[in-house]
Amino acid sequence: MTGDVPVTIPRDAAREAAQHELSKPIYHQNDPSLFQRALDWLWQKIDDLLTVASGAAPGGTVGLVVVIAVVIALLIALRLRLGKLRTPETAAAGLFGDSPRTAAEHRTAAEHFARLGQWTSAVQERMRAIVRSLEERTVLDPRPGRTADEAAAEAGRFLPAHAAPLRDAARTFDDVTYGGRTATQQSYAALRDLDTELERSKPRFADAVPSAGGAPT
Repeated sequence: MTGDVPVTIPRDAAREAAQHELSKPIYHQNDPSLFQRALDWLWQKIDDLLTVASGAAPGGTVGLVVVIAVVIALLIALRLRLGKLRTPETAAAGLFGDSPRTAAEHRTAAEHFARLGQWTSAVQERMRAIVRSLEERTVLDPRPGRTADEAAAEAGRFLPAHAAPLRDAARTFDDVTYGGRTATQQSYAALRDLDTELERSKPRFADAVPSAGGAPT
């Protein structure tokens, strides 16, 4: 009698053998990459989230799409209304950079940008030329960290006929520098004309009341 006894492989050993066999590269040549698997997982989570949200939103999926569109429209409208957010760091920044330049140098830079049609940079340089010129004429004392608004307020006391245009110029500078606005040829022309007029104006020190940071009477 030659009956063979069946070979029995223990369960744990069989599982380990199967895992070893299936771990061979030949069985995984067409598997998705790690990035693809992560992307699939992310899209599945987003799909699950949208499914839940569409069930909770009035009108189902269509209602959810409408709600999302309204939210996006509101965010866009708010962004256009407020312009670029003005952070405390930029709001407190001074008018001039780290490299001091003369009024003539700022004017030259302003005209250069104007010829290129880069009106924002032209406005910035022309405002710096105005303030630097007032410092060179001792209408204002040179003070690091002075803002355009401060310079306009101080200079307006000694040049009262130009106080309002100076405030407008400072506001234009702030709008294009911190507010995300884009300067125009007209806004640059206004600052250029103001610069020319100030050069011909005589400050009235005797009529002004001195304040901290202002020029002496």
